[in-house]
Amino acid sequence: MTNFWLALLALSALLTSIMAEKELKVNITIIHSATAQGAVCLDGSPPAYHLDMGYGTGLRSWILAIDGGGWCYSVKNCHDRSNGTLGSSRIMELQPEATFSGILHNDPTINPDFYNWNRVRVRYCDGSSFTGDVEYVDPDTKVYYRGARIFKAIMNDLSQKGMHNAENAILSGTSAGGLATILNCDKFKSFLPENARVKCVADAGFFVNAKTISGTYDIQDEYQKIVTLHGSAKNLPSSCTYIMEPSLCFFPQNVVPYIQTPLFIINSAYDSWQVSNILVPEYLDPQHAWKDCRSQISNCTLSQLIIIKGWINL
Repeated sequence: MTNFWLALLALSALLTSIMAEKELKVNITIIHSATAQGAVCLDGSPPAYHLDMGYGTGLRSWILAIDGGGWCYSVKNCHDRSNGTLGSSRIMELQPEATFSGILHNDPTINPDFYNWNRVRVRYCDGSSFTGDVEYVDPDTKVYYRGARIFKAIMNDLSQKGMHNAENAILSGTSAGGLATILNCDKFKSFLPENARVKCVADAGFFVNAKTISGTYDIQDEYQKIVTLHGSAKNLPSSCTYIMEPSLCFFPQNVVPYIQTPLFIINSAYDSWQVSNILVPEYLDPQHAWKDCRSQISNCTLSQLIIIKGWINL
């Protein structure tokens, strides 16, 4: 029996070791030169990304994944955000390594399609899905709204590292990164060779313009604040802003018809974030009747599920 437990412990240690080897960590790249063009995070620090270079048949193929993290829609909100990893590369540098998993992994058994491509994790530090561009900086708050400049700076830096010779390229992102993928899809293509095969894949970035349970369009109001504060209008697809109010062009359903680059959208019918933050935001649930449902759909009552189903079908 003793030998059995010793063998089990040895096997456990081996599996732990294998799992540790499977986890890929990639160091951060800070684009210090970008500050000369005013391409900076909310706190004024330079933009950043993580790159694991490709090899072999993937040497001229690139896949970029943009981090998510919501948005900031007020001066205070953006100032608070500037003191964390979603607003400062100075804070990111405190933990300079990032985990590469899924489509960013270098193990062919985990990531058989892209394991040897140039794989990039784009850090998100502007709070506007890479659409903002305001020259003025308030001397009191010292918050910068420069998301569009960050996107351009990162693309230019990657171009210098070989992306200008890409044969295949994919831009992807999740949540706010998924929205950034949609809004910047055609711009991404413009940084690549004319004959390159380019695709965009947005995961959970399709936010709906639907009423809350109180009957208001709170998400539309929030988008209006984001677009105004960050000066995003001039960086949203002009084909959309030409025919409708710019904040409406922050909604994918209004932008997608005008995107020329092949775009693939992945979105679940039940998006827990949207239910918790758009349909039933916490401030509209003072009695906490939706608390359990907001945290886990299996906890929803039948009447709540009917409301969610009707909302999803809008």
